[in-house]
Amino acid sequence: MKIGLTYDLQSEYIAEGWTKEEAAEFDKEETIEGLENALLKLGFEVERIGNFKSLISKIANNKWDLVFNIAEGCYGISRESQVPAILEGFKIPYTFSDPVTISVCHHKGLTKKILSFSKIKTSPFFIVEGIDDIDFVNLNYPLFIKPVAEGTGKGISSNSVVKNKDELFERIKILLNLYNQPILVEEFLPGREFTVGVIGTGKEARVIGVLEIIFNDNNSNIYSYEVKANYEKFVNYIIPKDSIVEKCKKMALEIHKILNCRDLSRIDIRIDKDGEPNFIEINPLPGLNPIHSDLPILSRLCGISYEELIERIVNSAISRYK
Repeated sequence: MKIGLTYDLQSEYIAEGWTKEEAAEFDKEETIEGLENALLKLGFEVERIGNFKSLISKIANNKWDLVFNIAEGCYGISRESQVPAILEGFKIPYTFSDPVTISVCHHKGLTKKILSFSKIKTSPFFIVEGIDDIDFVNLNYPLFIKPVAEGTGKGISSNSVVKNKDELFERIKILLNLYNQPILVEEFLPGREFTVGVIGTGKEARVIGVLEIIFNDNNSNIYSYEVKANYEKFVNYIIPKDSIVEKCKKMALEIHKILNCRDLSRIDIRIDKDGEPNFIEINPLPGLNPIHSDLPILSRLCGISYEELIERIVNSAISRYK
């Protein structure tokens, strides 16, 4: 069986003039090597395809039985859907969710709207499209702000926690200028933070584990771009054992199914002032760096090797297409 790999290589974009932060969501060579080696050990033939431009140039002569897609895409809120949409147009099987689910999940505000309609608990929120919208924000301070369509903690820092309207105005103005996209404003959740891995599709979906993010500095409990980039310095990861775990598992599995996620997703959850889990966001195309990404860390702590994780993803995709 021949598997093609689609991905965006960080070093290539930096060489083109992108800043390190602009290219933060893209993968490093070690991620591609890790994924390729895992697939080879599982007995598959592997071909590196690259980004959506490379895919287009190679697709007419393809001989792939399946494409393992981790490409983030380059432009627009629906950028993560670029590669899946191309593959669907050529009827080529691929891993992970379809273009509709990926686009919806990439827009954090739209995701919260859908899950709120489905009675999933999430912090009250408002989507600011422009400066004038701030006057319509009617939420309880402190608030938390972030761009609606960035990953890897981009646009998130200690300044994301907002205590009054003056701060809200100034900080949203900065984010609008920097990211040129709507800003999600939500009531700040002060409690513990978890990430949950769900593998499989539909009725076959299962939770593989719950990871808690423990901040080394109790006064700075924001999972920001800086923290994610230097996680060994700022946080520890543990597998929690208390009663909140089952609530997180139940919520994550339900969210995975509501949003029609396939093969694998990572759901982030935070506890509110009443001690209840709240949905933060979901990634249906989660990072798969063998050492540093949240889901491989979670899997490792739960006794699942990186190779086994990749095998489960591929088997889930194969099962869907059969």
